[in-house]
Amino acid sequence: MRLNFTIPFFLLVLLISSCNVEKQLPVGTKLYKGALIKITKNAEVKESNQSLKSTIALATRPNRNKFILGFPYKVWFWYKIGTPKKENGIKAYLRKKFAEPPVLNDRINVVAASENIQSLLENLGYFHSTSKGDTISDKQYCTAVYNVHVEPQYLLNEIKWVSDSANSLINLLEENSKKNGLLVAGHPYRLSDITAERERLDLFLKTKGYYFFHPDFLMAYADSTIGNRKVNLLFNLKKSAPPESRRVYKIASVSVYPDYSLSNNLSNPDSIKIKYFDKLIIKQNEPNFNSELFACTITYRPDTIYNSQYINATLNRFINLGAFKFVKNKFDTIAGADHKNELAVSYFLTPTKKKSIQASIDGFSKDNSYVGSKVSMNWKNKNVFGGAEQLIIKAYGGFEVALADSLKVNNNFRAGTEIALKFPRYAIPFLKLKENSFYPANTTIGFGYEWYTKKLYYTKNFFRFQYEFIKKPTANSQFNFAPISLSYVNASNVTDSFYRQAALNTSLLTTIYPETILGTYFSYSWFTENKKHKWYFNTGLDLSGNLAGFITGAKNYREKVFIKVPFAQFVKLDLDIHYTHKLNNTISFANRLQVGMGIPYHNSKALPFSKLYTIGGASSLRGFNAGSIGPGSLKPSALNQGLYQIIGGDMKLLFNTELRIPFTKYLSYAFFVDAGNTWTKDTLLFGPTAKISSNFYKEIAVSSGMGLRFDATILLIRFDFGVPLRKPFLPDGNKWVMNKINFGNTAWRKENLIFNIAIGLPF
Repeated sequence: MRLNFTIPFFLLVLLISSCNVEKQLPVGTKLYKGALIKITKNAEVKESNQSLKSTIALATRPNRNKFILGFPYKVWFWYKIGTPKKENGIKAYLRKKFAEPPVLNDRINVVAASENIQSLLENLGYFHSTSKGDTISDKQYCTAVYNVHVEPQYLLNEIKWVSDSANSLINLLEENSKKNGLLVAGHPYRLSDITAERERLDLFLKTKGYYFFHPDFLMAYADSTIGNRKVNLLFNLKKSAPPESRRVYKIASVSVYPDYSLSNNLSNPDSIKIKYFDKLIIKQNEPNFNSELFACTITYRPDTIYNSQYINATLNRFINLGAFKFVKNKFDTIAGADHKNELAVSYFLTPTKKKSIQASIDGFSKDNSYVGSKVSMNWKNKNVFGGAEQLIIKAYGGFEVALADSLKVNNNFRAGTEIALKFPRYAIPFLKLKENSFYPANTTIGFGYEWYTKKLYYTKNFFRFQYEFIKKPTANSQFNFAPISLSYVNASNVTDSFYRQAALNTSLLTTIYPETILGTYFSYSWFTENKKHKWYFNTGLDLSGNLAGFITGAKNYREKVFIKVPFAQFVKLDLDIHYTHKLNNTISFANRLQVGMGIPYHNSKALPFSKLYTIGGASSLRGFNAGSIGPGSLKPSALNQGLYQIIGGDMKLLFNTELRIPFTKYLSYAFFVDAGNTWTKDTLLFGPTAKISSNFYKEIAVSSGMGLRFDATILLIRFDFGVPLRKPFLPDGNKWVMNKINFGNTAWRKENLIFNIAIGLPF
């Protein structure tokens, strides 16, 4: 009954507020309520009325104010907030963020809008269509009414290229247009398609040496008099096109200025040291950069035809080096009969600051009831060997303090360092690979060490080494390949408390076993996006101990060793797919599917702890804390969370879906449902309840909830409230818990209402 009173009350408030808006409008004006488009059409027009209205609406101006249930709420805010006294005051801020000025009837010009509608329809091939506009008014509002009659759309009949005489440029354009053109006989006539074809042909010619060509030099004439609602398109080169636009240009020289700045005096040759290397001219005051860097980065050489693809690739490669903050190129024609149709290319590169240092202090809380802090410091040299190689040294330390009573005595501390050397090329000993793609290849060699202690139980030492290549074939795809990925972990200072627990549960001993990972890793990612759909795909293959197992003949658990330490053997395959469907310009429906499968074998019965799949938390199952669910039907106890550094499985299945709805430009909300779990291949770590079986689908956990997202431009802060809907650790028949939801019960909220704070979207 309470809801029945609330809705009429809300409508009454809107009605009263609407009257207040009317009183605030200038005398003699009305609020513009938008355009009403009435369609009549020839019987042969196939396009639906709704589709035509959506198209025609693009030509109607101005746009009306925003309304909710017929109430112009942003205009109401505009007047209620009032005129700000200061440009940067609170009123100015509130008006900018939450209000908008009224759109009044004096801004409506139905004659001009009707002409725009006719022009739009003409440009889309609906020739001879007409539009007539008028306005209608009531006490408070004014509406523009457009009566539009639509004639059938004309189709392309023939695309011809004409020339007064034999012309190699016209022949080249015609050949490419027939092979790759956007204009096809039988397709509807659209002016936008003609414009796009002119721009495409210009880009094509830029790859064939026509440096001075411009799309405006192409003329397109539409002949719609041939009958049967068809159009012939005639293309030609304008007579006003300058002679240089018809010529093919070659590259005569390539000069590089690696230490360019506005204060440099390039006109003084005595201040510049010149070096010739691989057909390039390198001019710099100090030899801060190796000549090989420019030979690897520049994708073309003198005596080649000008090609915009190589030019753009070179610019992008320079920018992606990270060693230069400004990159500019310049093309000059060379005078003289001996240098006809030749270009001198110059690259002006302004180096960024070579060394930098950055420190940060972070505070955090974890889903497993730990809070803590982390201090880190990064030092970077962006040109350590003169070839834009980056040396990055990171040192960090932190602590985690448990809030739960059962974990308070088991605080965690960690400290570590990471050293990474990044090469903007393939760095392979005794082998030099040359590539000229749009994005430069990268090689990273990384070392790491971390000291980690669980105060009550043990101390662990982690050592890591990785040798990795990164390649971006296109802007929306990337390969990562680490032929060598090694890690070693051992435990020390194991306490009697731990051994007492291990006597009751021998699987705990796995957490202190030393182990090496002799790995190789490969991944591929790809994404694409258009107005309605967005896809992201990532797959990875992680291998360890395969060659070592073959050489040593490993067959049984921890049987064979590498440097006196058992090595892990496993194959791990990951698949991550994201799909977002945009329901309209603002609302989107986002989905994610993650499937992970690790198969330990021979020398291993389970994946190493660092490779286990985990589930739960702010970007996973948001109705469960991380480490509080799974694998399988296991419900980890507080003791499990204290003893094991990671609780997870060898296999993972996760599905997320959420509806994202913006409220304002900076604030949005979402409704979500998450489902998934992890499982182990063996009973070694977490017993039989964690092992996967044919009934794994009965152990799927489900949670749901809603969240708020605040977009602060530089970062997005996310608040999600999740509740469990299905708990796999409960007995059969009682796993679904939707009927037990009780927000009014304090005990229920404490156990089931999970609040997540995170940076960025969950997927």
